[in-house]
Amino acid sequence: MLDIIMKDILGTPAILVGLFALLGLLLQKKSISDVVSGTLKTIMGFIILGAGATVVSGSLDFFGKMFEKAFHIQGVVPNNEVIVAVAQNAFGTETALIMLFGMIVNIILARFTPFKYIFLTGHHTLFLSCLIASVLSVSGLSSLALVLIGSIILGLWMVLSPAIIQPYVRQVTGSDDIAVGHFGSIGYLVSAFVGKHLGNKQKTTEEVKVPKSLGFLRDSSVAVALTMAIMFFVVTLFAGQHYVETKLSGGTNFIVFAIIQSITFAGGVYIILSGVRMVIAEIVPSFKGIADKIVPNAKPALDVPAVFPFAPNAVIIGFLSSFVAGLISMALLPLFGLAVIVPGLVPHFFTGAAAGVFGNATGGRRGAILGAFANGLIISFLPALLLPVLSGLGFENTTFGDADFGFIGIILSFIIKLFT
Repeated sequence: MLDIIMKDILGTPAILVGLFALLGLLLQKKSISDVVSGTLKTIMGFIILGAGATVVSGSLDFFGKMFEKAFHIQGVVPNNEVIVAVAQNAFGTETALIMLFGMIVNIILARFTPFKYIFLTGHHTLFLSCLIASVLSVSGLSSLALVLIGSIILGLWMVLSPAIIQPYVRQVTGSDDIAVGHFGSIGYLVSAFVGKHLGNKQKTTEEVKVPKSLGFLRDSSVAVALTMAIMFFVVTLFAGQHYVETKLSGGTNFIVFAIIQSITFAGGVYIILSGVRMVIAEIVPSFKGIADKIVPNAKPALDVPAVFPFAPNAVIIGFLSSFVAGLISMALLPLFGLAVIVPGLVPHFFTGAAAGVFGNATGGRRGAILGAFANGLIISFLPALLLPVLSGLGFENTTFGDADFGFIGIILSFIIKLFT
């Protein structure tokens, strides 16, 4: 039963956010019609967002396979889902309990401290719970102490992570209604800082002057499709017609396959933006009930695509810049005696895109490029530094991708070594 509650209910973002929307509407004593409509639309928005993410991830998976074949790259590809699936066999119970009590700690801290954030990104909560359970397992703590300490660490970061980037979220959104609940916050903080000090806020990515003959590029979906088409064409040509048509496309001509996948990627981004707009339109009014009754002035901390609609051009610029940093890092990591981290396209897209949005908010076009580049370096070096910690637990050749996982895992490992 606990497994069903943790994985299938609290671990499913759409259901978790839907439950919060339901609670908020009930606390406001809304009519049955408003409660049903608001709850279902919130869940629907998250499902739409998730569907878009699946479409994007599927397209990037093809790109990644062609990229590896084209350039004969070998190394460790960070993947949160894979390492959590492996670790669940050893630390499933501890992970579930840390997640449950960590969420309770989050609500308590939001109620009684100045950090008024309710973290609603369920799958990231699960990922960090698993990381904490895994790293603490070597500390010699009893199961009870492990869960207690792990829950406190999780709950603390669930409020601190949105808090450290909220000043920049306000710059991005122009309001203080929502926060970002995503464990890539270290990368976003650095991106905003780099943008502020190295960029020019007056020249934003959203004001790029486009000649009339290229007016179609003003449509962000078209711009994304064309940008990805160029990238797909390059890797497709290097991967070779035979490989693409026999291993990936199911016989479809390799050029046609590249075109379809680039448009599929753009379609996935469009779906994500639509889902985000729908969620924000429903969750903010619904959340008012929770804020008024349980946690005054609380803000919903939503998954990072929540900031994408505010700077669509910065999304693709940030992704590309972060990915380039990942490629450069492949040459730099061995110089420091670290394992080669192959750029994972999914973390580079989602965190790189968000880093681009934050960098743009503080430093315009230059801020978006340099800030996302800094994020790309962070999500290359931190997973490489975290890898020895996880390898010591028996998890070979896999590591977490986003910045906060590396940061928390490395700090915890250092503290454990210091006191044991």
